[in-house]
Amino acid sequence: MGIDSAEKRLTLHGGTPVARKFLNTVSLLRMPTPAIITPVGASAEADGKNYTGALAMVTTLFFFWGFVTVLNDILVPHLKNIFDLSYAKVMLIQFAFFSAYFIFSIPAAKIIDAIGYKRTMVTGLVTMGIGAFLFYPAASVPSYPLFLGALMVLAAGITLLQVAANPYVAVLGRPQTASSRLNLTQAFNSLGTTIGPWIGGLLVLHARSTEIPANSQMSAQVLQAYRVQEASSVKVPYLIIGAALILFALIIGLFKLPAMPGAERHGSSGAKTSLWKYRHLVLGVVGIFVYVGAEVSIGSFLINYFTQASIGNLTEVAASKYVSYYWGGAMVGRFIGSAILQKVRTGGLLGISAIAAALLVCTSMLTFGQVAMWSIILVGFFNSTMFPSIFTLGIAELGPLTGDGSGLLIMAIVGGAILPVAQGALADSMGIHHAFILPVICYIYIAYYAFRGSRPVIPAAG
Repeated sequence: MGIDSAEKRLTLHGGTPVARKFLNTVSLLRMPTPAIITPVGASAEADGKNYTGALAMVTTLFFFWGFVTVLNDILVPHLKNIFDLSYAKVMLIQFAFFSAYFIFSIPAAKIIDAIGYKRTMVTGLVTMGIGAFLFYPAASVPSYPLFLGALMVLAAGITLLQVAANPYVAVLGRPQTASSRLNLTQAFNSLGTTIGPWIGGLLVLHARSTEIPANSQMSAQVLQAYRVQEASSVKVPYLIIGAALILFALIIGLFKLPAMPGAERHGSSGAKTSLWKYRHLVLGVVGIFVYVGAEVSIGSFLINYFTQASIGNLTEVAASKYVSYYWGGAMVGRFIGSAILQKVRTGGLLGISAIAAALLVCTSMLTFGQVAMWSIILVGFFNSTMFPSIFTLGIAELGPLTGDGSGLLIMAIVGGAILPVAQGALADSMGIHHAFILPVICYIYIAYYAFRGSRPVIPAAG
């Protein structure tokens, strides 16, 4: 009241120099004070250091887990033949692998708080190496449950890397370029998923004969000998992978990665709002669940799909090379998408990509031959920006709860464990060609989330 009334009287009774000076002072007092928001790990971008070397080193981790993850698409047809499994049972490969994200995501976050990002990455690499080495006894027996156990140990290590490396890259530099860094590192993840099927097909499937005898017609002794011979093809590749992972764990351990103490713990002061009240986050969790489930389901069935007489009529080795085009499309799409997202709204690009993917899968289901093949392969290109887009939209405007929201979204990767099994059951009942209806439903939901469900609705405090 004092300032307002004085200002009014001075305005009405003339503009003396003293009056004008007073009014200018009042104007400055009324200017809003800019809020200074310090992002988690802000010290990383404020000290003017060059983190190119650290970023390059961590980017290598993205390549490693992409390469190892996509080898599951090679294991699916290989172990299906060895153990004479149904589609539903062989999809337990993906179930064992991706359920590790659900089980180990929160413990991984606790490990980061306890020992930091760098040591968590080293721990993840060592755990992955142990899981890779376990393929040797699993193949020597051979035992399908042991293979699943080895896959879960391997995936536990990848979960540690995912939970540590993604936020580390985000804070390793200026926050304005965090999205650009993540897209770049994920592109190298896609490079791993692109060359993985080629190398895996050559090393694991190369010894496969074109005529596989029916397991049910073999004697128990012959069947065991057949399984030992076929399973042995995974020993050397996974021993090499295990050794490479342990070696790189040593390199990371000796490399001087900058510490990010500000990004390793969350404050607990103030009233906490439940994450489940953030509608766009909850719907985003479902979005990550169905996206990963759809992408993994399609990738897991491609080799079996392309070997169908009505689709590609290819050998498994030849089909594995076409799987590389599916994942390669994701790599190319991420480079292109990172440029497009500088000018196009994230939700708009996500929605268009989801609609395009749904239409392509429908095209593959309704056609045969080369059209069916290439339409399903092209889905990989439109998958490219879905994960980072859903992730970004899901954590929007969470404020201090961003880290906790990120944990929920990472746990939703468990969709890669559940939906492939469901599609396997559909393939057993209605055929592999029409079982792709499940990914179509997933992409329809993602389109809904992009255009409507991702709009942030901030709950009232208290």
